[in-house]
Amino acid sequence: MASAPSTEATEASDASGAEESGASTATRAHALARAVQAVVDLWRRSLRFRVVTSTLVLGLVVVSIISLTMYRSIADGLVEEKIDHSQADSLQLTTRAQSYFNNTDVEPGELDVSASDFVARSLAPPSGDDSRYVILTPSTQNESSTISTVAYPQGVGLDQVPAALRQAVAADPARQQTMTIELERSDVDGATEPLTGVPLNTDAGPAVVVGSRIEVPTAGNHDLYFIYPMDQEQATLQTISRSFFLGALFLIGLVSGIAYIVTSMVVTPVRRAASAAERLSSGHLNERMSARGHDDLALLGQSFNDMADNLQTQIRQLEGLSRVQQRFVSDVSHELRTPLTTIRMAADLLHSSRDEMDPVTGRSAELLHDELDRFEELLADLLEISRYDAGAAVLEQDPVDLYAIIDRVVLATESIADARGSDVIVHREPARSAVAEIDSRRIERVLRNLVVNAIEHGEGRPVDIWVGIDDEAAAVMIQDHGVGLKAGEASLVFNRFWRADPARTRTTGGSGLGLAIALEDARLHHGWLQAWGEPGEGSRFRLTVPRAAGAPLTTSPLPLTPREGRLPGEVGSA
Repeated sequence: MASAPSTEATEASDASGAEESGASTATRAHALARAVQAVVDLWRRSLRFRVVTSTLVLGLVVVSIISLTMYRSIADGLVEEKIDHSQADSLQLTTRAQSYFNNTDVEPGELDVSASDFVARSLAPPSGDDSRYVILTPSTQNESSTISTVAYPQGVGLDQVPAALRQAVAADPARQQTMTIELERSDVDGATEPLTGVPLNTDAGPAVVVGSRIEVPTAGNHDLYFIYPMDQEQATLQTISRSFFLGALFLIGLVSGIAYIVTSMVVTPVRRAASAAERLSSGHLNERMSARGHDDLALLGQSFNDMADNLQTQIRQLEGLSRVQQRFVSDVSHELRTPLTTIRMAADLLHSSRDEMDPVTGRSAELLHDELDRFEELLADLLEISRYDAGAAVLEQDPVDLYAIIDRVVLATESIADARGSDVIVHREPARSAVAEIDSRRIERVLRNLVVNAIEHGEGRPVDIWVGIDDEAAAVMIQDHGVGLKAGEASLVFNRFWRADPARTRTTGGSGLGLAIALEDARLHHGWLQAWGEPGEGSRFRLTVPRAAGAPLTTSPLPLTPREGRLPGEVGSA
């Protein structure tokens, strides 16, 4: 009964361990992803990093190719030299062995011991020298057992000689046969040379095997094999490879350091130029670069300074002209008010007496009165624009319900809408307000300009008004269904005195500055005033303001274009 809780506890522990392991793996993967992203960002941002990294990689590839090529060439040369030396040495020793057996007078019964002693004393290397191993064995077709297989030192046997080499010696006994093998020099740990007691080298390595045929009187043909380990050549190649590796590291580090220094010589002035350009673009017109010497970078600095001088001169000229223009507009607007007041008094007197005049004179009095109204409106707009240009416009912001402003605008433009045959429809959401901190006078002027513009260009069709609000912003959309806007005109409608059709007359007495002033009012609220339209589809104007005074805007509660979404209640709305 006690085993069940123990099993459950073990399973719970295993599950907890698996969860911790998974969390640790996810953490490592996340850290690796961050590191990779940091390297990618550094690659994109830093020219110096790209140049140094590219130089490092290319240098590594080139040095690796050169090192491998030289290493292979040296290795092949050492192997060829080892084979030549082995063949010459084995030929000399084979001749010595053949001479010994030709001249020996040892009895056949003692020939095995004599051969073993000869091999150890005359063919094997001196004590402590493992540069050569010797194997004397009867030929493959010799069935005599007078001389058994003799191998020196111990641990190297006939199994180290490839069968292919033995067959080659049997097929062509008159010539030396040579082959390279991977030599296993001992199968017993702690093996020693039988005569000297010197420990054998027990590791594996390449070796050259040279086989020859000798004839032993009374014992038949025997094969004599000399194995020459390539320990010295391996040590030489290891030394060369270490030298190549260290040299490659030094060379790559040197090249990378040179690339870093050279890149710094180029990048540092370029960065200074970029920093100076940023400060210049932010309004510091006196910013200049240091230009010393006569090289390309000095030419860059001098060209930058010349450009900055020209820009500063032109900007100051434009600022002066702008101030003169603003002052001129302001002064003219103010100066015109005095004679306009006198003309207004005379025009009002004539207009009030028009019924007592003949028809032509009465009509002239009416035209004079109407044009004076337009002239006064133009002067008022010019004065307002001059305030914006001079930076003297200020806001008086209070929490205001946009629906209340829209109601006043609709009532004020009712006569214009009736004259044009357009219905102004406000799409309301029941029991909902749209309160924002705004200057109600300026926002009402913006909406009045937009509604009048929609009526004028709506071709007698309805004008729709939507209100949208969220936690950050409030928006008003005014849509007409008239001629619409051509491509590129949405960015021009807010220009001063701009008309889509220059031949079109202003039937509502506009000054041509209404949308320009509306845009300035929206910007003063840190808001947006945007336009959209297509030929034959009408146009939309969207005003978006932050609900809290001075708060930043990121999105608008209402879509500007049909592609961005559907307006609230657009389908089936009245």
